[in-house]
Amino acid sequence: SVEYEISVSLLEIYNESIRDLVEPNDVSSGEAKKLDVKMAPEGGTYVPSLAVVAVASMTEVLGVLKTGEGNRSVGCTNMNEHSSRSHMILTVHVKSRNSATGARGFGKMHLIDLAGSERVGKSGAEGARLKEAQNINKSLSALGDCVQSLVS
Repeated sequence: SVEYEISVSLLEIYNESIRDLVEPNDVSSGEAKKLDVKMAPEGGTYVPSLAVVAVASMTEVLGVLKTGEGNRSVGCTNMNEHSSRSHMILTVHVKSRNSATGARGFGKMHLIDLAGSERVGKSGAEGARLKEAQNINKSLSALGDCVQSLVS
């Protein structure tokens, strides 16, 4: 038989910074975590100190999402009363172990909620909202470049 362990993490990219939406603050200091994307020695990427929560049901996954939504950066613009000001990434981690053979497996799936691009003139963005809109548009443009390079 095969045994599975499933866990999830939830982060946002807000104004070019990464924030943990499950545990935004360091447990020992109470200060906001400083997070970066690192290259893993075995290949791929990871975010040190990002909370990873073991889940056993869809209800538990939805609980993590609810916690994250409560910590997500949102704001009001002329175009949207509750506008997300960040990109949110839910990562589902799956580990498997075959109890008969001892074989192990691991996989990750990233589900991404992108903030929408903004026409600054229509949104009425000023000050901090303008900076957010510029960062959102910049990152969406970079993502478009990545996708275009994959299909070329």
